[in-house]
Amino acid sequence: MQAVTATPVSAQVLARTALQRAAGLLDVARGAGTVVRLGVDGAVDAETAALADLVASEALAAGTAVLRVRAADFLHRRSVRLEHGPADVDAAFDRWVDWGSLRREVLDPLEDPADLSWLPRLRDAATDRAARETSRTAAPGAVLVVDGPYLLRWELSGALDVAVHLQTSPAALARRFPGDDDPRPGAWARYLDETDPAARADLVVRYDHPDRPALLAGTAP
Repeated sequence: MQAVTATPVSAQVLARTALQRAAGLLDVARGAGTVVRLGVDGAVDAETAALADLVASEALAAGTAVLRVRAADFLHRRSVRLEHGPADVDAAFDRWVDWGSLRREVLDPLEDPADLSWLPRLRDAATDRAARETSRTAAPGAVLVVDGPYLLRWELSGALDVAVHLQTSPAALARRFPGDDDPRPGAWARYLDETDPAARADLVVRYDHPDRPALLAGTAP
């Protein structure tokens, strides 16, 4: 079996590489009156958020309008998420984020030049109440940067124009989620098995050590 080549990069270069993939679509989006939708997919919310924030900063520095959304702000109600307890693996994968709302309120309208509305947040996790955000209207040719786990699941098929997948080994996940009753390693394993996100992503990044990311073969800058 041929070894997979990984090219070490800095976080800054990784963010710029992701943005370069989106930049290639910007002229088409402007002409079509739509928005380029870029997703950062990974097992750890804080890590996907950090990289997505860096991508957004690079886009702003380049003079591109940015819409920033987190899947963690589109949660189901706590009663739905925790119906079978906090350690339920299937709930972590299927019932934590309201994927239908994320698609309906953000991803799909930004592909429709007659709409271009988007909702920054759906639910406040701390209060478990609606965030009471109002929909906004995007400018054609902007870049949406959305992050979170499971973004390459089948329910969001076709809803991202550029996808970055942060690949972590089981050992790395065990370091991040050391508790025996934490459902996230099991939910992530189910996601990998059912969805094969690496095969569907535009950029695949070895991310066992976030301070030392590496782009896998075929995605290096």
